[in-house]
Amino acid sequence: MRKMLCSFRSKNLIAFLAFFILLSDQTSKWLVVNSMIPGECRYVLPFFNIVMVKNSGITFGMLGGIASPSFLIFLSIIVIMLMLIWVRKNEQYALPVTLIISGAIGNIIDRIIYGSVVDFLDFHLFEYHWPAFNIADSAIVIGSAILFFISFGEKT
Repeated sequence: MRKMLCSFRSKNLIAFLAFFILLSDQTSKWLVVNSMIPGECRYVLPFFNIVMVKNSGITFGMLGGIASPSFLIFLSIIVIMLMLIWVRKNEQYALPVTLIISGAIGNIIDRIIYGSVVDFLDFHLFEYHWPAFNIADSAIVIGSAILFFISFGEKT
């Protein structure tokens, strides 16, 4: 019974995390889309701006203009389905997989609504700017990093 309660709590926590990521991602993108024009930049801190960028590609704009939004949506859905199948057999990876899938779904929603992914977080050091990204991208990167480090901790 105790194991069932822990499992129920952890599944609720995972569901809440996924909902929180999607809600914060979509809300922040909606605010940017409805208050800025593409390319507009707003100074926030000496190392951080809000800039509206529409990314038609995948990570860092790769495949931009080459792959159609519908192909990228299809590809994302296939990856999500494979990850869901994999995590059912490997429940210890539920947290990082939740981060990755939530981020992927956030970016799928963008492609459906806007035709591309809305990126707006712009960190920079002097004239060097990291490519703009969003909350969904952050969830994907953090989830991937956690998955990477967990896998290193396993005994082979």
